This record gives sequence, structure tokens and C-alpha cells, in this order.
Amino acid sequence: MKANEIKILLVDDEPDILEIVGYNLRNEGYEIHTAENGKKAVEKAVKHKPHLILLDIMMPEMDGIEACEKIRSTPGLENTLISFLTARGEDYSQVAGFEVGADDYITKPVKPKILVSKVKSLLRRLKDNNTASDAVSLGNIVIDREAYLVLKDNKKIVLPRKEFELFSLLASKPDKVFKREVILDRVWGNEVVVGGRTIDVHIRKLREKLGDNHFKTVKGVGYKFVINEE
Repeated sequence: MKANEIKILLVDDEPDILEIVGYNLRNEGYEIHTAENGKKAVEKAVKHKPHLILLDIMMPEMDGIEACEKIRSTPGLENTLISFLTARGEDYSQVAGFEVGADDYITKPVKPKILVSKVKSLLRRLKDNNTASDAVSLGNIVIDREAYLVLKDNKKIVLPRKEFELFSLLASKPDKVFKREVILDRVWGNEVVVGGRTIDVHIRKLREKLGDNHFKTVKGVGYKFVINEE
């Protein structure tokens, strides 16, 4: 996919951020749309179907967390890449962001070259997803990597992008223990700095949706997926 075919929605209540970040991304050839609050972000996401959304957290009318939740639950936008762009670097806000389905977390202020690098890194996942393998059956669970779809007992289960990628990784080799550092690298990428609780939050969500018996913790090492566990 060429740069001029990629649409990015930039959301921030600070006009300077919209201007500066938008300018640098337009220089890379991307089609940029902007919004100044979460409510307008949802409206423009529905209208333009962006490939990537850079979303501030602290905004009037509707904050980034609520906007992310609404976007993730909107048909056709479930797999849109979402990265929070915010000055808040506290671990709790990162966890809150990942819990509602964010793919990444970029802390302001950020140098233009670093921002562009992170955006390119995120967009590479679009290419990776296009080369994903077909559906795989694991007992009563079916994973369709191309459609980003999970079925359990023929019932569709909606997973945010990061939960899907984590589940897909663990399920790629049932009973294999994946170390935490491997999971972080394969799912979040080595350029992304996330809090230590991030994996635990996503595993908890997967247990709630797919069953606690499928995900096993190996203390001090990592996690594994098991197909059938009584």
C-alpha cells in the first residue's frame, strides 16, 4: 500500500498539535484528517474509515478512552490501528488505553522524526496482516487471521487488535510457553514501550472471552495456550 493510499485521523484539542503533527505526516504523503475532540473523532472515523488513528486522551466532550471504545465497537472499524498520542505517561493511563483496544501509546512531546518512525512501524502491521494465513481450527475455536475473526462453538467473539494478535501468537503453537519478552516484541514491537501490566491485562481479557482454562501462566516465564483442559 502506497503512502498516498493511507488515511490517518489525527485527534487532539490543541490546534498546534494538529498543525505540527499533521504537517509532518502530510510530508510523508499520507492523507490526513483531523478532529478536536472524541465525539468528532468517532464521526470522522465512520466517515473516512482511516487506517490509523492518533488519539489524544484528555479532550473535551468525549475523552480518548471513550472514543476508542466507541470506535472499536463500530462495524467496519474494529481493526483500525489506534495509537494514543498524549502527554500523560502514567502507567495507569496506558493500561486503561490498552484495555479499550489501543495498539500503541506515544507520549508527547515527540520529535517529528520519531513520530514518523513510529507511524511507519504501526502501518507495517497492515502489510503483515495482509499476508496472514487462513483460518485455523483449535478444538472448538477457529481463528481467521485474514478476517481478524475468532469463533468459539460457532459464535463470533470480537477481540480488539492487540488481544487478537496476542491470542494468535499463543495459539500458533499450543502448549508452547512464550516468554514475556517474546510476547512484547512480537505483539507490541521492540520500538514500543509499554507498562509491565500490559500483557497481564490482555491475558485477563482473553480469559474472560475465551475461557480461563485455555490460558496458563508459567510463573516467572510467560504464558501458553492449551486447546483442551478439563
